[in-house]
Order: sequence, then structure tokens, then C-alpha cells
Amino acid sequence: MPAVSETLIEKIAALPAERIAQIEDFVDFLRLREQDRSLTAAASAASAPAFAAVWSNPEDDVYDAL
Repeated sequence: MPAVSETLIEKIAALPAERIAQIEDFVDFLRLREQDRSLTAAASAASAPAFAAVWSNPEDDVYDAL
């Protein structure tokens, strides 16, 4: 385990139980936000080929300059 992780664990362990619960909630929030971002990026990448014909056509080239 990296020294930074050990230091963080020591700092957290020194806090009162209610603060540790808040930290756990915050970590859960961060993990869910990261998961949501990953899912959004994956969905965007997966849908790009399906929309390529719609997005890239001569009739809509005028909008590329906007």
C-alpha cells in the first residue's frame, strides 16, 4: 500500500465515528459519479457509429462550421 494511502487511513481512523460515516458517504458519492461518467462515455462511444450517417452527411456540412 502506498504511503499516501496509509497516511490517509491513519487520519481517517483518528476522526470521530460520525465523521468517518460522512467520509464513507462522500467516497460512495465519488465512486457513483465516476461510474456514471464511465457509463456515459461508453454509451456515447457505442452510439457514435450508429449516428455517423446522421451526423456526417453533405446536407449538414454547413453546420460543421458553427
